[in-house]
Amino acid sequence: MKLISFLMTLLSTSFAQTQMPAAQPPSGIPTPKTTAVMVILTAKQGVERQQIMKVMPAEIRATVKLYLEGKIQQWYSKGDGRGVVFFLNVTTVGEAQAIIDALPLSKENLMDHEYIPVGPLLPLGLLTGGGPTQQ
Repeated sequence: MKLISFLMTLLSTSFAQTQMPAAQPPSGIPTPKTTAVMVILTAKQGVERQQIMKVMPAEIRATVKLYLEGKIQQWYSKGDGRGVVFFLNVTTVGEAQAIIDALPLSKENLMDHEYIPVGPLLPLGLLTGGGPTQQ
């Protein structure tokens, strides 16, 4: 859990802008096969807690349904209390956007979204003698 916490902190501070397409690595740098998409949802600037709480019962039902369908792999509250982090069982940002756009808080335009494709930690391939595995 410490590794996940560290990685989430690192990623959330490294990627400050929301709703931007994932940055492409420089040519020749290996990239992991995308096995999930991390989505950081943050309350938009100026949105009041009361606005969010009005929609929250529908949001909870929708996210529980996604979890039970196997689309949400993991979910966390942000440490600042202004949003959540989902790990979605999808392989593209487009699939993640479609899921998140259908949620009630997104439909009400109350949240900013950041999409980060993630995959296996490439250096671990060195332990098996095969080198990093990439897409």
